[in-house]
Amino acid sequence: MATYPEKRLRRLRYNPTVRDMIRETVLTKNDLIYPLFAVPGKGIKNEVKSMPGVYQMSIDVLVEECKEVEKLGIPAVILFGIPEHKDEVGSGAYDANGIIQQAVRAIKKETKKLVVITDVCLCEYTSHGHCGVLDGERILNDETVDLLVKEAISHAEAGADIIAPSDMMDGRIGAIRKALDEKGFYEIPVMSYAVKYASGYYGPFRDAAESTPAFGDRRSHQMDIANTNEALREAESDIEEGADIIMVKPAGAYLDIIWRVKEKFQMPTAAYQVSGEYAMIKAAGRNNWIDEQRVMLESLMAIKRAGADMILTYFAKEVAKYLDANK
Repeated sequence: MATYPEKRLRRLRYNPTVRDMIRETVLTKNDLIYPLFAVPGKGIKNEVKSMPGVYQMSIDVLVEECKEVEKLGIPAVILFGIPEHKDEVGSGAYDANGIIQQAVRAIKKETKKLVVITDVCLCEYTSHGHCGVLDGERILNDETVDLLVKEAISHAEAGADIIAPSDMMDGRIGAIRKALDEKGFYEIPVMSYAVKYASGYYGPFRDAAESTPAFGDRRSHQMDIANTNEALREAESDIEEGADIIMVKPAGAYLDIIWRVKEKFQMPTAAYQVSGEYAMIKAAGRNNWIDEQRVMLESLMAIKRAGADMILTYFAKEVAKYLDANK
């Protein structure tokens, strides 16, 4: 095998065009899913203080945002809803005229090819901020799954293209898949938040979604940050129950998990670059501590390189514009 000086690895780095030709990982618009937050009312566009450039939007504003997203060539959005009223069982989540159901119908009416993904969970809709039905301070798994099924069906009936359960209850993928099939929605894929860690990176999202728990935390159902083999068991379980796409969340601190899940199962794999990841890059960029655009692109390339086929990121519009400007 050749060694220096015959072997010079820098030969392929001198010319920018050659560097592009041998690039192993490429980030494209087709990798992007843009998270959006829907709120009741009209003409509302409230910036989330902990997430500069991210807004809570009323449906009329949200529709215009989705038109722009489609025009930019971003293929998909994922919707989170903040209802007008919350209660103990999150009834707004499965109301046929709930905020997400209305948003889906409006977006599908005004866009042509945009894929609309809906988050399925109860935390944004419950008065206590937890992801399910409570018995005291304990989340009841099976009773929660029954309500998640109702929510998923209501989203499908409204016109959602992909259903994405994020609750981490046991058995919810199988129950949702069965119910969708029985209702004739057998062509709608399920994107499972299969590996969702009990992470400290979610804080800004809870500001945006108004879903901070009134007490306790979510460690009884979200995964221990120390565990990797458990991630494989969770992913395998959801695949066996019928998940079409599996997700790892968060992304940046769990690149090893993305890689292991992709390597083992070879399934379409999504990764969520969550609110805390976004907020840290934004904050450091605004303080001129880092080159924000460069770090944004590097962080997304790392997620793609780890094995993600699609990335949920609040940077989606910025990335799309960058890619257009640097064709």
